[in-house]
Amino acid sequence: MKWTHSILFWLLLTSSLALFWPQTQIGFDPFVMKTWMLWLAIMFTMFSLGGLVSPEELKPLRTRPWWVVLGVGVQVVVMPLAAWTITCLIPMDSEMKLGVLLVGCVPGAMASNVLTNTARGSVAYSVSLTSVATLLSPLTVPSILWLLARQQTENSLAKSAFLLALLVTLPTILGYLASAKVPRIRSFLRRNGSKIASFSLLWIISTVVAANREALKSVSVLILLALLFVNLAGYLGGYLVGAFVRLPESYRRALTLEIGMQNAGLGTTLSVTILGEGTTAAIPTAAYTFGCMLTGTLLAVIWRNLDEWGRPKPDSED
Repeated sequence: MKWTHSILFWLLLTSSLALFWPQTQIGFDPFVMKTWMLWLAIMFTMFSLGGLVSPEELKPLRTRPWWVVLGVGVQVVVMPLAAWTITCLIPMDSEMKLGVLLVGCVPGAMASNVLTNTARGSVAYSVSLTSVATLLSPLTVPSILWLLARQQTENSLAKSAFLLALLVTLPTILGYLASAKVPRIRSFLRRNGSKIASFSLLWIISTVVAANREALKSVSVLILLALLFVNLAGYLGGYLVGAFVRLPESYRRALTLEIGMQNAGLGTTLSVTILGEGTTAAIPTAAYTFGCMLTGTLLAVIWRNLDEWGRPKPDSED
């Protein structure tokens, strides 16, 4: 809980500073970041997170692979469908719509692994889901975007796939291999990997907030409600599917948090890289980071407290 409170606190602090920074009065803006710097930030993030994954945490991939396939399948169906549904119900411009769709299409966030531990869910299952969804993102994200928003993305599918492979899949694999093969790197990432990833995420989001100050100050309540709908639909879909196939309670909790907590930082980087700095498509992805961290933390705490209040504890992992 200390880590989750910390990242939420720093997320609010840095984004607030970026939003209200008096650039005209001071004469400079520390939150300005070039596109190549965004690339570097997300690559450092994924390398660090890949290095934090241990072979033991990937045990469900070997012991119950169909559970992992099920979880990733739920994510690539429920979240994009929820995002597409809400964009059909709430009027919004094309870039804003693409941003909401990006929220639904990107893989799950590593923060879900931390909150799964808080919720007394299966961390191993959560890590397996995040890892597989991340590695498949160069295929899944462009394909889903093409199905849901052909006009907006038909010229950027190859670019999206290339960027995801370069920024996400390759650094994640390299981080995992480096940690497994080089003890010094493993030791360094075990001590500092989470801090590096958190700093990079905060850096990315602050830059996007700064680039969209005026738009964020006037963002529609309907857009915030749309993002909340996508978030809650992910939680509900994950838990109901887990209950339907009779997953153990600890696995249901992991699946629930994994589906609802998307890697919105990655979506932000993609939107800026594909559509350019200042695009309003980055607003939903930046805002979603706040929402899923807040609701995910609350949900994890509720589950933990329910266990502590005497209800049956979730099934233990095998």
